[in-house]
Amino acid sequence: MPGTALTALAIPPLVDQHCHGIDRRELAAGDFAAYLTESDAPPATGTSFFDTQLGFAVRRWCPPLLGLEPHCTPGHYLERRRALGAAEAARRLLGATGIAEYLVDTGIPGDLTGPRELAAAGGGATWHEVVRLEPLAERAADTADGPGAFLDALATAVTDAARHAVGFKSVAAYRHGLDLPPDRPRPAQVRTAADQWLLTRAPGERLTDPVLLRHLLWSAADTALPLQVHTGFGDPDLTLHRSDPLLLTDFVRAVRPTGATVVLLHCYPYHRGAAYLASVFPHVYADMGLALTHTGARAHAVLAEMLELTPFGKLLFSTDAYGLPELYVVGAELFRRALSRLLGGWVAEGAWSAADAGRVAAMVAADNARRVYRLGRSDSRPYRPGTEPSG
Repeated sequence: MPGTALTALAIPPLVDQHCHGIDRRELAAGDFAAYLTESDAPPATGTSFFDTQLGFAVRRWCPPLLGLEPHCTPGHYLERRRALGAAEAARRLLGATGIAEYLVDTGIPGDLTGPRELAAAGGGATWHEVVRLEPLAERAADTADGPGAFLDALATAVTDAARHAVGFKSVAAYRHGLDLPPDRPRPAQVRTAADQWLLTRAPGERLTDPVLLRHLLWSAADTALPLQVHTGFGDPDLTLHRSDPLLLTDFVRAVRPTGATVVLLHCYPYHRGAAYLASVFPHVYADMGLALTHTGARAHAVLAEMLELTPFGKLLFSTDAYGLPELYVVGAELFRRALSRLLGGWVAEGAWSAADAGRVAAMVAADNARRVYRLGRSDSRPYRPGTEPSG
């Protein structure tokens, strides 16, 4: 592929439509490496999480930002990171990502930066909050006196969150699986489920009841804010085959009359199924976050498969970065290079025009997210399905 085809593609500043805060601590080697995997266990004896596509990508793209040669050893990299300090390393790394706006899921506990602090470390980028649904229910349950009070508090929490957030997120894939009945649960069902959960729930216990998870999904849909849904791979807390986005087919069909927009996160290894859903339902969008990061040097192959069927106006960039500023660097770099390689190659072989390649690059990098979440608009509401420009 001619090098000019790659450099001619202009990719604008990115909108990271799904990400998390970074760890403020000075990380030991083991704590750092734990962020390079979805496993919740130490590496197998004699192995390292650095010996993965993600580990190699970190060693390729991050050392030069800290004054080191690409591919330096993990020990050398971590030594330099400690010498700079976590705050300075984050400033250098985030400032080099080219991310202009962050949509931050604030539902993960821990000593993580909030949206404002994350954006400031990134050089003064714009930030927005995405509210995770399940913690809203858990906090309401911690203080509620009976099912009626719980459901009232939960309704108030969703309404209040919708006033400042640009979207909601569900991790029902972790808590139960996506093989939930698709229809809106009846009020009597919801009250019975709430009563049972409150009677048996220990303080701080996570929500796993399928009726209440469905109630949360429908409550979010009623706000008209975009609803992000975790699909595909993640840590061992989920059962992978129950996170296939195709399991949501009946739900996205049922929820369409509400005007809700559903954003399928991550999707891998079911990204072709997610592409299908985005292609046949006007209110469904697909995201590539986490997938490109963990596939590293093969990111272009995964992106190519997503671009087979996903309408170009329905694909959204994200990093799903969590814990390490390095993951923002890798997610953004791999995305830009994969997109340039693919679109530049199609231009070089005459399949696409250069103008179309530039237009699609801008759509996927930023414009689609700005349209879906209505970023910068005073009402902060998404377009209703059917009003999007065709793509």
